[in-house]
Amino acid sequence: MKKLILLFAISAVALGSCRETKTETKEVIREVKVETPEKTDNEGILERAAKKVDNKVNEEIDKTIDEIGKD
Repeated sequence: MKKLILLFAISAVALGSCRETKTETKEVIREVKVETPEKTDNEGILERAAKKVDNKVNEEIDKTIDEIGKD
């Protein structure tokens, strides 16, 4: 009788430990809209005028270089 009870106890432990435990996981995807601040011009009127003049000077220099290169 003791052997039978011991046999049942050992088999219960063996069968109980072999079970797979199911764990369900959920994958959550969140879409987040990120707002970026708009770029504002922090340049003053002198900086903007200097850029325009610089572009014009660069164009004239390019024209001069092209004329020299054609000779």
